[in-house]
Amino acid sequence: MRLGQTVPNFQADTTKGPISFHEWQGNSWVVLFSHPADFTPVCTTELGRIAVHQPEFAKRNTKCLAHSVDALNSHVDWVNDIKSYCLDIPGDFPRALFIISPDHKVRLSMFYPMSTGRNVDEILRTIDSLQLTDCLKVVATPANWTPGTKVMILPTVTDEEAQKLFPKGFDKVSMPSGVNYVRTTENY
Repeated sequence: MRLGQTVPNFQADTTKGPISFHEWQGNSWVVLFSHPADFTPVCTTELGRIAVHQPEFAKRNTKCLAHSVDALNSHVDWVNDIKSYCLDIPGDFPRALFIISPDHKVRLSMFYPMSTGRNVDEILRTIDSLQLTDCLKVVATPANWTPGTKVMILPTVTDEEAQKLFPKGFDKVSMPSGVNYVRTTENY
């Protein structure tokens, strides 16, 4: 799947019953995980961490769904192992990772080697950024951005438009080139 592509309305048998993807997704965002096989050690820790952070995903109107090539009964056994290994899992949970917007478009894809676990805080930060920039279509989030910190005003927005959009102000960053293209605000 590529960025901007529509995710097909696939059917799947899950540990929670059969789903039709678009119907299951509803108006939510989705984090779709793939893992190479059940009973893999790194994925066991990842899925456990995702489960622990489930309330954070719920705050962002985001559902999690993991998939692999293994049989459903194998998934059920593995879920029990994950719950046993990650004792702080509050309830239910879900090698490529996709974030899918409510319009079924792929908005982010991340590919990890099997030896490297995913950073759940980065997944949540990315969802926050995508939701913010969907809502305020005139900003982008800079490197290492976290909710509540400065955002970048897009170069397509004039200073006059920026003054109307951000009446509490914004900062212009003077660059050695003399080109004024970096403007930031915390007032969004």
